[in-house]
Amino acid sequence: MSFPARRFQRLLLPALLVAGLLGTGAAQAFDGKPAVDRNTLVVALSAGPGNLDPQVAPSVDSAKYAWNVFDTLYGFDLKGNLEPRLATSYQVSADGLTHTFKLRTGVKFHNGAPFTSQDAKYSLERILKPETKSTRRPYFVNTVTAVETPDAQTVVFKLSQKDGAFLNKVAGYLYIVPKAYTEALPTPEAFALAPVGTGPYRFVAHKIGQSIELARFDEFWGAKPGVAKVLLRFIPEASSRVNAVLAGEVDLAADIAPSDAEQLQARKGVSLVSVQGGSPLHIRVYSNDPATPLSKREVRLALNHALDRDAIIKSVFRGQAAPLASIIASSYPYGSNPALKPYAYDVARAKKLLADAGYAKGFETSVYCAAAFPRALCEAVAAYWGQIGVKTQIKTIDYVAFNRINNVHQSGPLAFSEFGNAIYDPIHVIGGSISKTGTWSDYFNPQVQALIDQVEGEADRDRRDALFRQILQLTHEDGQAILLAELNLNYAKDPALQWSPQVAGWSLNFRSVAWK
Repeated sequence: MSFPARRFQRLLLPALLVAGLLGTGAAQAFDGKPAVDRNTLVVALSAGPGNLDPQVAPSVDSAKYAWNVFDTLYGFDLKGNLEPRLATSYQVSADGLTHTFKLRTGVKFHNGAPFTSQDAKYSLERILKPETKSTRRPYFVNTVTAVETPDAQTVVFKLSQKDGAFLNKVAGYLYIVPKAYTEALPTPEAFALAPVGTGPYRFVAHKIGQSIELARFDEFWGAKPGVAKVLLRFIPEASSRVNAVLAGEVDLAADIAPSDAEQLQARKGVSLVSVQGGSPLHIRVYSNDPATPLSKREVRLALNHALDRDAIIKSVFRGQAAPLASIIASSYPYGSNPALKPYAYDVARAKKLLADAGYAKGFETSVYCAAAFPRALCEAVAAYWGQIGVKTQIKTIDYVAFNRINNVHQSGPLAFSEFGNAIYDPIHVIGGSISKTGTWSDYFNPQVQALIDQVEGEADRDRRDALFRQILQLTHEDGQAILLAELNLNYAKDPALQWSPQVAGWSLNFRSVAWK
């Protein structure tokens, strides 16, 4: 059964606006004509980073800027696989507690200072200092006990316990900053006003709420990007970003809405690029209170089987998504479980599961629907649940306010959620949403927790992969979350622009960008 189409009429408005533009003939698509010139790339983003210090900024928007201005010791390729950056090799001791990196020679910071092991040591220690207010601190503070620098090209991290994802955390979170320059600043906050890194682009200017200007760093250690200047423009409204695309005011636009993507696919002179976003869209369940229906496995499974994911994806997301089979999306480089299938849409089965749990007539509940999620999505889910007798109140809330309550476990009993993954290792999502100590976890299964504890200290890739598959199998059988979809990330670009987006990542990588 498909959800009634009238519920989704509001989603069609952006598409209709775009369709009107396409029909007027006034808008000019790029079609090989740069917004400025072939030495410049103009990019439309939905939001800015908020803070230009990459060790402090918490949002996914910060990575769109930071990946181009800063380096890490190791980084990620376009598919999320690890690759050397400021380090050329990496070794782990037999006991898993000593991690040694050999550093690249001849690297310079944007201010001309040479990069050495002292900068790597300082960067990690700066993250650990409470006064830095680093959002990366929790990923290192309980494991890193010391950082040693035997010589200028070697840095050694000593751990108190094994961490199988340590290299991924270094690649995702340990942005390298210059020691002498940063220490000379009057306050930790001053770095964000004049950031200095080793990346392919250097910071030039920041107009708060409007744009960030970057210039190619000609002394960059790696291959030089084919574009000399990058201008990141912040255009919050989705329809305005599309207007900028069609008017040829930008060369690349991110965060294209599904309805707009549907229209742009047929537009000559515009190239639409879609990749799997790697951010599992689901409904988080507060299942630890035995007095509530959600504590029962049968109820959680019933809520999953009551949803027609294919219809929701077609109507709400215009086909720009795939049904989700586990909390780890299939687009991750490892750790998903390909044997799992999305829960089948089966109303009769859902009703029987509710009856078996003692709720044959259903029950009443509520779900938080933050402003970042389409209202039509929340209404669709509530309507499907209504078919099995579960009456659901939708609580609309501002996204900032939602984050405040969500991070302290006050967003129950149900909440629409997504997870980004800056380190491309499943432990980032599993540790936050399934582990008993997770930031957003309100779920505990002793068998699952034992596997999480085991994978935390396992460094072997194949064994980690096998443990993750077991975790996902058990949580799927237990109805740990209401799984919905893995959304596509949509970009519109000039066909003459040579650039590919990250798969399963919200970052922007302009290291190899060029005009044809």
